[in-house]
Amino acid sequence: MIPFINLRKEYDEIAIKIRPVFERVLRNSSFILGQEVEKFETEFAYYLGVKYAVSVNSGSDALYLALRALNIGKEDEVITTSHTFISTIDAISRNGAKPVLIDIDPQTYCIDTKLIEKKITKKTKAIIPVHLYGNPADIDEITKVAKKHNLFIVEDCAQAIGAEYKGRKIGTYGSFGCFSFYPTKNLGAYGDGGMIVTNNKKLAKNLKKLRNYGSYKKNVHDFVGINSRLDEIQAAILRVKLKHLDKWNKKRRALALNYSKTLQKSCIVTSEKAYTKHVYHLYVIRNKNRDKLQKYLFKNGIETKIHYPLPVHLQKAYQFLGYPRGSLPVTEQISKEILSLPIYPHLEKKQLNFICNKILDFSV
Repeated sequence: MIPFINLRKEYDEIAIKIRPVFERVLRNSSFILGQEVEKFETEFAYYLGVKYAVSVNSGSDALYLALRALNIGKEDEVITTSHTFISTIDAISRNGAKPVLIDIDPQTYCIDTKLIEKKITKKTKAIIPVHLYGNPADIDEITKVAKKHNLFIVEDCAQAIGAEYKGRKIGTYGSFGCFSFYPTKNLGAYGDGGMIVTNNKKLAKNLKKLRNYGSYKKNVHDFVGINSRLDEIQAAILRVKLKHLDKWNKKRRALALNYSKTLQKSCIVTSEKAYTKHVYHLYVIRNKNRDKLQKYLFKNGIETKIHYPLPVHLQKAYQFLGYPRGSLPVTEQISKEILSLPIYPHLEKKQLNFICNKILDFSV
């Protein structure tokens, strides 16, 4: 069986560097908000080219706290897409605001920037572009609209660490960039983890309070916060893995290019704009016989996934938003056709060729 992802191979590559991390952290015996977290935040900010990075316990909390730091709450509206993992929309709801969902671009699967302005009202406070699958959204157009209407931009970069738009790392365009270190991500921890980046000193300081019970100084609480802190061990692990990220992303891009060249005549393949750098957290194809193709591949020892089979606006949890079936036609059509193929730095060329050959055989 070719697994959808193989984290064991990644570990085997860096095991000699990872093992001493545990000993170091255990010997220091400082497990929460210690020097590993501080160093990782500094290194992560440097990698992206921003001034401040504030670590939290998940990508979901990164989005939630970013909106909260901007004082977005009840009666406010935030524009984003339905074709995303549910945590994007949950972050809006958890703050008491209303998610306003629009359709996606059928080539990039990111927010359709032509539709944003039509959904802006007096209650609109922010836009959350999702750089889905590792593919940057059209941030220039989003920025133009945001400036025109005085809106915040909070970038959902959970799947796109290292991706670039016109030579600049994504996550650096908005008020905040929010990242996830879930184990399967391009930069994954050995548990949950997240990061919020910004160039605003005041917002960064506020975030550090928000993640720690509203406290910046022990036993002094300026407001009601939450407990959302990255563990020292996870920070230490991520410090090791960050040094490998660009190399691993380069391998992902090479694998994706191979997929695209081989499969472009048999199905709709993933594409990227000439001025963007896709990091292929996921490699997604489209096929009108998706379900049959997935079953066929599984019978031939190939594990695949669907990201995502049911758009958020059609989920039971979000029926209260009032989006009927057919209201986001591109999103709904694509959700019936997309299939995520195995892609990770340690996928072997012979495995990729086998996957491609089986897809081509199916398409004949």
